[in-house]
Amino acid sequence: MQYTLIDAGVNLTNHQFDGQHQEVLARAIEVGVKHMLIIGCDISSSEESLALAARYDQYASAGIHPHDAKTATSELEQQLTQLAQHEQIIAIGECGLDYNRDFSPRDVQRDVFRRQLALAEKLNLPVYLHERDASDDMLAILNEFTVRGVLHCFTGDAQALAGYLNLGLYIGITGWVCDERRGKELQQLIPSIPIERLLIETDAPFLIPRTVKPRPKSRRNEPALLHYVCDTLAQLYGIPACDVAKHTSENFNHLFGIEKK
Repeated sequence: MQYTLIDAGVNLTNHQFDGQHQEVLARAIEVGVKHMLIIGCDISSSEESLALAARYDQYASAGIHPHDAKTATSELEQQLTQLAQHEQIIAIGECGLDYNRDFSPRDVQRDVFRRQLALAEKLNLPVYLHERDASDDMLAILNEFTVRGVLHCFTGDAQALAGYLNLGLYIGITGWVCDERRGKELQQLIPSIPIERLLIETDAPFLIPRTVKPRPKSRRNEPALLHYVCDTLAQLYGIPACDVAKHTSENFNHLFGIEKK
């Protein structure tokens, strides 16, 4: 493989990676995944993501996932602002709406989402967005603010995609696109995503690409497998994988205001 990649979203604080961070990062770097965005899902994991990013020269986000919206306190803005003072924090999130599982009440999700969008707007930081079965409300709320960001792990329909693109958002694609069963609709939508607005991510340890052969016994995804997503996208766009890698890396650096390392 003659190209380098940036993993635009990895849950490195997940317990499946406990005690293995150095090895996971070494495997990623060995196959050309030199940089990654380590995602925060609540205050505790955001703090841990920051610590990992600082230790391993990576990037991190800080925010409250809609699943965890019910844990947000009145100190949320102060907590996230303090985290955002560190140079490794380049986004607010993971934030958004999830009406698929409803782990937090929907009104609470909407309130905490708005609070994070307002903070991102104030701090002039991009947002790392999560949405499941909530595109109508998501788009309506996003229209209340002026933010830039990425709709992470997009798996929605053509109407939702058009809405997010119209807002100027980038679209994050994961190993879902490698799934010959549930990824068919997404595969058909890929050519509708301008490659200048595309990011690729593993969402590790979740969503291991079904194109990985042989399948790891652990069935755990990790950044070293990002090139499987890149290869599938290259096939769907009808371009070389190195072009997908080049564009998505440039897109990442542009969105998050990063000078090329």
